[in-house]
Amino acid sequence: MSLIHGGHAAFGSLDADRARTAFLRCLCQICGQFLDARCYLIVHPADIARGHSPEPALHPECLPYAAAHCPMLNGTATHYRHRPVLATHPAGRPCTDPSCACPSRSPDEGRAARSGRPADRYEAWMIHTRTYRLLFTPGRPGAPIGISVDVPVLRRRLLRTATLTPDQQRLMGLLRPLLDES
Repeated sequence: MSLIHGGHAAFGSLDADRARTAFLRCLCQICGQFLDARCYLIVHPADIARGHSPEPALHPECLPYAAAHCPMLNGTATHYRHRPVLATHPAGRPCTDPSCACPSRSPDEGRAARSGRPADRYEAWMIHTRTYRLLFTPGRPGAPIGISVDVPVLRRRLLRTATLTPDQQRLMGLLRPLLDES
């Protein structure tokens, strides 16, 4: 579902048309095939607060691929980007293609709140596809914003822990000796 821009995957930015198709047709975001009886949602704290996962679901068999290759899920990205993913071409150059369908270069509300912050905790929640329920942009029934997380969760799998800020790391260093004593 990652946007392909200039021949490169722009991790952190979904291809809106492919994501919409995956949402509406219950397709896996990795392989593009129909979801089986159970699927996984990728969830982090902001998704829980909003009540939906903004990414299409995926097969249990496809989760290891996503967890291994997504920089946010595998831990290689320790912080969210400071600027929108396509503020520049993936190679660092401005996009000069006038026919390019680059997504908006202005950050959405969620992106602005995360900009430059340490990465959150990410989990994979297995749900039954019977409980797969899309939420839509008000007044736009064909524009899904995500999959409801207000559903029974069959299994939770930790994909990555949150990255601690320097202050949090310092406090953990002070607490560790006390925790080791108990």
